[in-house]
Amino acid sequence: MIAIRSVRNRVSALRRSPLALAAAASFLSHAQPLPPPVAPAEAELSTVEVVGRSASGTYHSEEAAGAKTDLPLRELPQSVRIVTRQAIDDLGASKLDDVLDFVGGVSRQNSFGGLWDNIAIRGLPGNENTGMATLFNGFSSNRGFNAPRDLAGVERIEFLKGTAAALYGSSEPGGTLNIVSKRPLWRAGHSIEGSAGSQGLRRGAFDSTGPVGNDFAYRLNLAVEERDGFRDHVGARREVIAPAFTWKLGRDTVLDYAGEYLRHATPLDRGVVSVDNRLGAVPRSRFLGEPADGDVTVKNQTHQFILSHEWNSSWRSRLGLSYRETSMQGFSTEANALQAGGNLTRQRRFRDYASDDVALQGELQGNVRTGAIEHELLFGMESFRFEMDTLMRRVNPTAAAPYAINIYNPVYGQVQPTPMANTETFEHQRNTAIYVQDAIKLAPAWRLVAGFRVDNYRQSLLNRRTGTTARQDPSATSPRIGVSWLPTPQWTVYANAGRSFRANAGSDVSAASFEPETGRALELGTKWESLDQRIGATAALFDIRKRNVLTADPVNTGFSIATGEVRSRGFEFDVAGQITARWRVNASLVLNDVKIAKDNTLEVGGRLLNVPKVNGSVLAVYENVFDNDQRYGIGGGVTYVGQQLGQARTQAEARADVAAFELPSYTTAKLVGYWRVSPRLRLTLDVDNVFDRTYYTSSYSRLWVTPGTPRSVTLGLQAKF
Repeated sequence: MIAIRSVRNRVSALRRSPLALAAAASFLSHAQPLPPPVAPAEAELSTVEVVGRSASGTYHSEEAAGAKTDLPLRELPQSVRIVTRQAIDDLGASKLDDVLDFVGGVSRQNSFGGLWDNIAIRGLPGNENTGMATLFNGFSSNRGFNAPRDLAGVERIEFLKGTAAALYGSSEPGGTLNIVSKRPLWRAGHSIEGSAGSQGLRRGAFDSTGPVGNDFAYRLNLAVEERDGFRDHVGARREVIAPAFTWKLGRDTVLDYAGEYLRHATPLDRGVVSVDNRLGAVPRSRFLGEPADGDVTVKNQTHQFILSHEWNSSWRSRLGLSYRETSMQGFSTEANALQAGGNLTRQRRFRDYASDDVALQGELQGNVRTGAIEHELLFGMESFRFEMDTLMRRVNPTAAAPYAINIYNPVYGQVQPTPMANTETFEHQRNTAIYVQDAIKLAPAWRLVAGFRVDNYRQSLLNRRTGTTARQDPSATSPRIGVSWLPTPQWTVYANAGRSFRANAGSDVSAASFEPETGRALELGTKWESLDQRIGATAALFDIRKRNVLTADPVNTGFSIATGEVRSRGFEFDVAGQITARWRVNASLVLNDVKIAKDNTLEVGGRLLNVPKVNGSVLAVYENVFDNDQRYGIGGGVTYVGQQLGQARTQAEARADVAAFELPSYTTAKLVGYWRVSPRLRLTLDVDNVFDRTYYTSSYSRLWVTPGTPRSVTLGLQAKF
């Protein structure tokens, strides 16, 4: 058992490092004590575990590293949803996709055949190839080709809703995702975990941390996972290595390192097809690619160094360097057209992609007072250089060589055509930005957060097949302002407004670059937090508009122009925390209306892909102790996702009253449980999709529909030493 005072001392010692502070803050939130015990069983429930799966932690967090301010979340004029390590562990989540159902307003987008994560927050997706704005410890992590996020080395996941462009630049106005890695602890702890389950799941994980002398601490997370999968001929294997260290170079200077190597190999799987606008014609397990293609392999390598220095009690600085390499290579066979009788013609493709990303950040943060007003000032600079090589070869079906498969009676092993040259490009991006933020305590009950960022962006895209180069050098200023009123110690009323931008990739018919997307976001909300800070809730209304969205060129077929507009409006409610000494709950409800406001070819007033109008979830876990002092926990969750658009409907289809292709709504349930056999041994059981519902999570078109996973049972064993 760890006293709360000792935890706070640890946080104070690590305060010089923002990365370490983020991890310590999360650790502190896990260590919140339970109410005064009324029985020995309740006293037992306050134990804290520092490695491996957490126990008696919390779902509610009081701060977010991605907000770049010391203001508690209750005082921040912004909606922030944090998935804590406790919630990750309760869900039995090993990858980012496992937690998305329990975060309101998040919808899955095109996952590129299962090769990366792609989500939308508040209905607004990012680039269809690179996904939405995602950060790893505050550095951009979605440039390039990124395998599905493994959670072995992750401490918490921060969903910063609304625009964050004033801090992070190019992003979506719906929200930004910040992944916070596990950090070294100054107390030794080690755990090893193995799990096995349905669809041939085998996974092993190792977590070790501790000090090496008085000035150096390390952490190492390892994971290896294999899955046969529920899809025919579609298995997956991944390896994760995530080292980290904290080095106290002096009394006021700390160097932090966080690294990650991830290798993910699986066949590119575009899913199932719809027949006559209906799903279910083929079983959810049927693979319509070609097993002989083998795996597509994605490799990611990340290194981050953060040098922090505390100049005095009021001012501190941070200098960060991030280097990332990504690559993707392999063959795939992908649906092209469905013919009468069930014959599906297919393309065969070969991809060889690689990227390098170097980013530098410098920040100075301090507190000053002007009369009775307190300011928390942040001055920052960021620069990055990103280079990406892409080579794709493709062969299309012809009448003479359809390269087809029958969806009702698939026969694999036919002669495979050789892909020919199709796309070969080299992209170079550079960006230099400055940003400023001021978090002001205007009065005991008033907070004001204001800031802006100026980005100077340069991009060149060389088409190696034609020898032409498209260039763009847009600059953008992204301001935001928010105000909070704290009428009582528990309630907050807030409002904010901000702008965003995101450079559009590619070029038009004249090889000229597109104008960047711009966004405007408005939000009005209220927050509540219990007096013991163990449970919190947020309710928010939002109105967002994006302009310069790419749309088809009405004159030049096959080209695009940046004239489209999209609007998103909605309401969201989140509540998370410890409601009693034995019960913790996480729940959300979102109503989201996302429509196309302007387009050349798509239906104006139509919805966007994969965005339900309604989604909600609840997760509840009960903990107690047997008479022999063995702890146990049991709980469950329910998720509802409303009907989603499965393929964009054109204006011509709307005029002809052609029925839209929809993904049906669905409800799934899960069960979770654990039994701590001894202080060092723990058994876990997770059951997903308890009632084995057939459902579909996302779609790119009628030919590329992703089915949800059938019922799966996972049994895990964890040992601490």
